[in-house]
Amino acid sequence: MRVLIVEDDQQLAQLMARVLKREGIQADLAHDGQTGLEMALSGQYDVAVIDWMLPERDGRSICLAVRRARAPLPILMLTARGQVEDRVLGLDSGADDYLVKPFAIEELLARLRALARRYDVTSPDGAELQCGDLVMNLPQRTLRRGGVIIDLTPTEWDLMEYLLRNCNRALSREQIFNRVWAMDSDAQLKMVDIYISYLRRKLKTSPDLPDPIETVRGVGYRLIPC
Repeated sequence: MRVLIVEDDQQLAQLMARVLKREGIQADLAHDGQTGLEMALSGQYDVAVIDWMLPERDGRSICLAVRRARAPLPILMLTARGQVEDRVLGLDSGADDYLVKPFAIEELLARLRALARRYDVTSPDGAELQCGDLVMNLPQRTLRRGGVIIDLTPTEWDLMEYLLRNCNRALSREQIFNRVWAMDSDAQLKMVDIYISYLRRKLKTSPDLPDPIETVRGVGYRLIPC
């Protein structure tokens, strides 16, 4: 799991990061709302912990912006606001869960695990990703459609894995680019469209099979079960 922590209390943020590291969880930190939003939209995180009160923009506006972008990111809202109406406002803004300060670290970990399970599309043993008739075996690095093995280049594999992990979710071109080509400084956004076309050709293992990659107008792409 890779977690984004958006918290302006640097001591608390670093404490959470240390605890998560001991649990084998990678945590990246942002200490203001604008940086937090940019990181949240990068497509690199499995869960985000976002404080309500932040400089530059608050946690509620981050949640609203993430949901408008249709980013498939589970969000745990962290705040000192404990009134029922505050919790309702936070959840209605797009947060998936709500934790009031002060809190026990054990509860934070439990809530993060619950969010990760809720959004996880892997098999129970974590060995496979599946969406419809597409099955990716991670240890064996094989992709099958209807029993037919599909050979993929390393970049095609990374793209296919990201789509499978977000089955039925619309992903923007920017999200896909940041996740698949993040380490390639020479890559351009158009690579997303080029490699989607490569995948579409390879996934057409039979003339009568439908295209499992749907173009979402004005957004990007979505892998759908077929």
